[in-house]
Amino acid sequence: MAKHGKRMKKAIDGIDRDADYALGVAVKMVKERATTKFDETVEMSINLNVDPRHADQMVRGVISLPHGTGKSVRVAVFAKGDKVKEAEDAGADLVGGDDLAQKIQAGEIDFDRCVATPDMMSVVGKLGKILGPRGLMPNPKLGTVTPDVAAAVAAVKGGQVEFRTEKAGIIHAGVGKVSFADDQLAANVRALYDAVMKAKPAGAKGTYVKRVSLSSTMGPGVRLEISSLGG
Repeated sequence: MAKHGKRMKKAIDGIDRDADYALGVAVKMVKERATTKFDETVEMSINLNVDPRHADQMVRGVISLPHGTGKSVRVAVFAKGDKVKEAEDAGADLVGGDDLAQKIQAGEIDFDRCVATPDMMSVVGKLGKILGPRGLMPNPKLGTVTPDVAAAVAAVKGGQVEFRTEKAGIIHAGVGKVSFADDQLAANVRALYDAVMKAKPAGAKGTYVKRVSLSSTMGPGVRLEISSLGG
């Protein structure tokens, strides 16, 4: 069993590890236990009864959280011609073509999300082995391969969250900061949960959602009462 430091022991105190808490109660518990000096991210974990190794059980999508993430997101855009200025005006942090591809191939990946215009996918496609495993590959289904780069950059910067199941069938995503109001965090949690429910794959059998929990960056997890999430 893992040993916990004094701060974590104090944070765990008062949490019944076998109990499920209503969303409003869980949000308060997470915020009360975020005692570091920085504004911790509130993270949501959704344990699904799926095996993402099978294509018909992969869960993936995007959701624009009603109150944003509170996180500064760096966006790279593959574009050329007039689209370069459109991307820059929209607030893209990096914009380029072959030059940007060369930086990525050299290991310079100083961004959190990647957008591309359709005519740049011949360049981006060669970066699949680098961007794919990092979850950074532009995808038309997620709105990150589009001629409207300005709208895509605005959406990503404005609090859009991309979610996907990891190997164990778990989705991890940030849903705000501990400095957010309780009702803002609750609304973001419900929005992500609803998006995951709508993304239920055809291959999912039995109980789709097994467990949901909330935690802050440095805090313990608090299990959520699924019925309090709606949907």
